[in-house]
Order: sequence, then C-alpha cells, then structure tokens
Amino acid sequence: MGGLVDRPVTVVPEERLVPVSAHLGQLAEIPPSRMFLINKSLAVFAKNSPERETFDASQGDGGASLPGVPGEILERAAALQLAHGSAYDMPYGTDAFRRTVLETYWHASSETGLGPNNVLATVGGRDALAKAYAAMLALGHGRTGDFIVVSRVPWISYNWGPYGVGANVLLAPGEAQSGWAYTEDALQACSAHAARLGRKLAGLIITSPDNPTGGVLSADRQIALGKAALRLGVAFVLYDWMYHYVTDQAAMDLNRFLTAFDPCERERILILDGLTKSLGASNVRNCHLIAAEAVVRFIVARASHTVIPSFYSMAVAMAAYGHGYAEATRGIREPTNLSRTALREFFTAHGLRAIIDQGYYAFVHVGRWLAARGWSDSEPLGQYLAEQHGVAIVPGAFFSPYGAEWLRFSYATPVEKTLGAAQRLMEGLDALVQH
Repeated sequence: MGGLVDRPVTVVPEERLVPVSAHLGQLAEIPPSRMFLINKSLAVFAKNSPERETFDASQGDGGASLPGVPGEILERAAALQLAHGSAYDMPYGTDAFRRTVLETYWHASSETGLGPNNVLATVGGRDALAKAYAAMLALGHGRTGDFIVVSRVPWISYNWGPYGVGANVLLAPGEAQSGWAYTEDALQACSAHAARLGRKLAGLIITSPDNPTGGVLSADRQIALGKAALRLGVAFVLYDWMYHYVTDQAAMDLNRFLTAFDPCERERILILDGLTKSLGASNVRNCHLIAAEAVVRFIVARASHTVIPSFYSMAVAMAAYGHGYAEATRGIREPTNLSRTALREFFTAHGLRAIIDQGYYAFVHVGRWLAARGWSDSEPLGQYLAEQHGVAIVPGAFFSPYGAEWLRFSYATPVEKTLGAAQRLMEGLDALVQH
C-alpha cells in the first residue's frame, strides 16, 4: 500500500462516482421563504398609528401568538438533559425517545409491525422532510429528477424543499371549491404527466389538516388516496400530520390507520408528526418520522454525516408525552378551537367565502377586493393590510399562482385577538372598495 500514497484516490470505487452533470447551473434559483418576513410590515403601521393595536394573523407561533410549551414541561426536559449529560447521541435520536414515541404517544399495537427501529428523531419538520425526500428518490426509483406530488396550493416549502435535494415538484390537479383536495383522477393525471416528461413519481405528500388551506381529509380518505397512489407506482406516500392534534375532533389513530394497509404497502408509507404546532414548540425543533426500517437506516446513515437532533428537543417531547399530550397541548388547542368557532360565525356574518376546517388556518377568497383595486394577485394585499390596517396575513399567491385570489389567516390566537384581526381584515377590505 505504500506505493499508493503518491496519487489521488477516490473515496468510492470509480464506477460508483456521482455522474458529472451540468444541471446544477441550470436550476431555478430557490427563493428564501417570505413567511418569516410578512409580519415585519406591521412595524410601519405601529409607527404611524402607535395608539392602535396590531394583529398578527400570519403565523401560528407558540410562544408568540399562543403560550407555547408549558413551563413545567420545559423544566422536566431540563432535568432530563441534566441527567442525560451532553455527550453525543445517535443520529436517530435515543432509544428512550423511540420507545416513548411508539408506546406513550402513539400507543402502537403489535399489529402495526412497528418497533423502535421504525422511529427517527429530526430537527423539526423541515429536516424530516428533506431527509424523507432524499430517501424517496434513492430508495424509490433510484433517480434524481423524479417528481414529488403536492397539492395545487401547497405549503411554500413543499415547492422548494424537494427541489433542493434533486426532486422536481408536481402540483396535482384540483379545484378551489374542494380546497384543491386530491382525487384518484388527479393522481392518475400526475402519473401520466410524469411519464410524458420521462419521469416517475418518487413520492406523494398528503397533509391533513392542510397548510395553507386548513382543509381536512378523513382517515378513510387518506387511506384510499394512499392506496391509489401506490397502485399507480408512486414509490412512497408521506402523511404530514403536524396539525392533526390541533382540532376540536379526534387526533389520528395510528393503529387503525396503518393496519388498513397490507405489510408490503406499509413499507412505502412515511408518517411525520412533531411538537411545532400542537405544543407551540416552534423553536424547540422536534419532529419524528415513522417509516420502514430500510428507510430509517438510509436516513440515519446520512444523518450521521450531516444533522443530528439535539437531546433537549427530544427531552421536551418525552416530557410532554409523559405528561399526557392532550393535557400538555391544552393551552394551544382550547383557544384555537374557540377561535375557529368564532371565526366561522364571523365569516358567515360578513359573507366571506373561506375554507376553515381544522388545524389553525383559514383560507379566505378575496378576489373581488383585488379586482376593485386592480391587483392581479394577493401579494400587494399583504403589505397593504399590514402597513395601513395593522393586520398581518399571508397572501395566497405566496403558495402558488392558484392561490392568487386567496389569503391565509391564522387563528392560532386567543379568540379576542382572532376577532380583532378579523375585524381589521374587513376594515382593510372595505377600504379597498370605498376607494
């Protein structure tokens, strides 16, 4: 071996080298998310009208718009951190976290076939998604450039997260009157469209409750769509349930859900959940993926060279799950549920067309007000409402062109704040018509 040190050597065998491609220089530029900036325009209104209250209906940020993680849970997590120490953990998290997720949070039954090796801790939802996209590509059809299918008006990071790891994104057909919900025909059309472009479907993302629309699909409908996608050759179906606990109905039942799929189908199902929305733990950054062992092994191997979750984020989850998650999330769920009821009544009374189901977003149609001002989409409406009327919303145009006549209104606030924001929204819309 001594004679080999005088020449370069590739880390992997030369037949395994990444192929040379010029595609990186040809990609569209990935824009930064404007979701973190939209409420900054409120400062203009506050400066010009210091005597008037401002309202942030743009985000649902626990610790800002709602109380966030209860102090006793953070203190319990700190005690767990002190006992655990500050040494490295495994790229999948810890064994205790895996067991707590399955046994204490999901109450997973033996019929699901799940064990600790099916659980992966991640640094929030975006980290989980980026890792899932990479697994979908590599373990699905083994190619970059294939499609991840999302709804017609998706969360903005669904547009760009896959693209950043080598997947393209396909917006499924959908209609506004149904909240752009998937149909079997829409999935079939996606498969045919991908084939015409010489591509395959690496993944489908089903989000319920949805962001940005707040629309909900029943468990049975989610199952039916997942099965239809798998029959069409979609490599993986990812269910994003980040909002499923923020409801006045029932959270998802993992046991009933997974056992509706046969064992072979379960190998191609991924489930994402975490603390960000239901516990108001935006900056704790804890999420988990449930997936087949082969998928988890793939992600863990790569995570060992990239991003490893912090123990404290897992400690917050374990403390919350051990506390009883329904009780731990009460400070988020109860005011949100009250706001949802009040906002539905408000929209009805004011003749506003809106999608307002579960989670904590309403998607509001504002087409006639845009037309009155001569605006082609809702982007300028966001700045106008914040700067001139002191209420921050998210323009639907930020999500996709198909949301151009809509806005997203977060009601993850106490009911008096929600109604104050709604009143200010109407004030701003009415002013557009009057002028």
